[in-house]
Amino acid sequence: MSSPHYNSSMAAGGSVVGRLYLSVYNWIVFYGWFQVLYYTTLTLLARGHESVYEAVEQPLLFAQTAALLEILHATVGFVRSPISATIPQLSGRLFVTWGILWSFAETHSHVLVTSLVLSWSITEVIRYSFFGLKEAFGIIPYRHLWLRYSTFLVLYPIGLVSELGLIYAALPSMKASGKYCLKMPNKWNSSFSYYYFSIILSILYIPGFPYLFHYMLTQRKKALSKAKAA
Repeated sequence: MSSPHYNSSMAAGGSVVGRLYLSVYNWIVFYGWFQVLYYTTLTLLARGHESVYEAVEQPLLFAQTAALLEILHATVGFVRSPISATIPQLSGRLFVTWGILWSFAETHSHVLVTSLVLSWSITEVIRYSFFGLKEAFGIIPYRHLWLRYSTFLVLYPIGLVSELGLIYAALPSMKASGKYCLKMPNKWNSSFSYYYFSIILSILYIPGFPYLFHYMLTQRKKALSKAKAA
């Protein structure tokens, strides 16, 4: 799913070392997502959507996987982000990144790859630069703040539809290949169907969408109201 409003503020006042770490982390991941956006745009204009995944695969895998650290940040109280919002969002994205796109080459030329990486990269370029500036300088231009807390209104649904569409597009190959499946008999005396696992996970998007969208709307209202009052 598209990114919820991860709050990168230091939890306990913010030590210099902590702010430096978060600033460096945010700018490194920003660079990864900027590469995704840049290569997507260039490739789309030069060769079409069929070649987008090939162009962005490496920075996409890096930037999305690096976000795993945000679970650690929230768990140890390094940032003020609820685990209940962080884990579902990252789980869905990592599943699509590694479990669908990286695992099933048949999805690479799909037009939804373009809408997916555009919605993700635009969101994250804004988000990571926002928190990078916040941790480094403590000052955010209002326009940047507004973009940070408003673009999800359009990009989140686009990302969600793209994720679900790509999962659906991978299902035939998933079923035919038996990839990541565990069949009986085996020493564990159990079985696992990646095909049905993927279907179940996609169904979980239904209750997950309103929860995360409502959370983002609440964060938007708080952030913009606070900025106007300042």
